[in-house]
Amino acid sequence: MKISVIKFGGSSLSNDENLKRAANRTIQFLEKGEKVVVILSAQGKTTDSLLSEAKKLSLNPNKRELDMLVSVGEQISISKFAILLNELSFSAVSLTGWQVGIITNNEHTEAKIEKIYTQRIWKELEKHDVVVIAGFQGVDKNKNITTLGRNGSDTSAIAIAAALEQKECYIFTDTDGVYDKDPKKYICAKKLDYISYNKMEEMAKSGAKVLHDRCINVARKYGIKIIVKSTFNENAGTIVGN
Repeated sequence: MKISVIKFGGSSLSNDENLKRAANRTIQFLEKGEKVVVILSAQGKTTDSLLSEAKKLSLNPNKRELDMLVSVGEQISISKFAILLNELSFSAVSLTGWQVGIITNNEHTEAKIEKIYTQRIWKELEKHDVVVIAGFQGVDKNKNITTLGRNGSDTSAIAIAAALEQKECYIFTDTDGVYDKDPKKYICAKKLDYISYNKMEEMAKSGAKVLHDRCINVARKYGIKIIVKSTFNENAGTIVGN
């Protein structure tokens, strides 16, 4: 069975039109005869909105309850995405982090993945074209929902690719690759065809928002090539690798 692991960020899912764009991107992989594992972030600013609601109730919300709250954003994304793909005549099923078996430590709001059980993913791929998985979340050994910190869906995607023994992972976002400086601020910004893990990690720690630095560490450890592309155009992206 040939599969592709792909991830869409929140800006790629921010409204129904963008959800359809992301679905069409997914269908491009299916048309090549592949099955697809899709990892999704929450739509648009959903996480920010949920955090804001919590802060209205408490200046220092309980972290366990925060994880319970903000994990809802990804669950909304995956269910809507699966509904859309099924409507387009492609069989899809959505799974939360705990349904997959993404096991983390118990550091609420900043959890780290300890193990991913892949049996459920493979079982669903035998029955469906697409398995849609909630990024950013997992479950600890006491079955409490945990989250991986902001932009944690990148880490989810690379970790799932590693668990499935895949050698590459596509990260779809609102830019068509990695630039040497912020293209929204600098007209002279140059897109990079290729960048090393080390340089990408450097940029991430310096504030570049294309990839989360933790996901780069996982990719380097397991030798996973990251392909950063735009959801909104067909331009060649940027490869992050050795």
